[in-house]
Amino acid sequence: MTSRRSLPLATLAVLTLGFATLNHAGELPGTQTLTSSHDFAALVTKLEAAVAEHKMAVVAKASASQGAAARGVKIPGNAVIMVFRNDFAVRMLEASMPAGIEAPLRFYVTEAADGKASLTWRAPSATFAPYGSAPLDKMASELDPLFAAIARDAVR
Repeated sequence: MTSRRSLPLATLAVLTLGFATLNHAGELPGTQTLTSSHDFAALVTKLEAAVAEHKMAVVAKASASQGAAARGVKIPGNAVIMVFRNDFAVRMLEASMPAGIEAPLRFYVTEAADGKASLTWRAPSATFAPYGSAPLDKMASELDPLFAAIARDAVR
């Protein structure tokens, strides 16, 4: 039986392990990061514009920093911008129903201590590779240069 005094220590240990795992996320295959000269808000706006210019769609946006701000807590800006398009979604699901969990694909905008922002994403080919589907790999190979172009346009 766990005492009440050891519960906070156990919770801290679990949280610490979780953060240690997250710090290695940039090491996942296909992860790419571009730094920008833009501040966080500007990079989010530029990314959304670049997504539209490349005829993709912003499906959703999540931001822990906005949620924290609503509670009066200030943390560095961060936003996950989820991007996809229905014709790719249909092809993805025809190729592999289990791969549906990967859509929409994501861009991650983060604010550095100097106020500038970076853009991180995983190449679609790396995201879909574990599914072992030739049609899915073909689709991902079409998405790779598209996502790279969106990223380049957003940070310039």
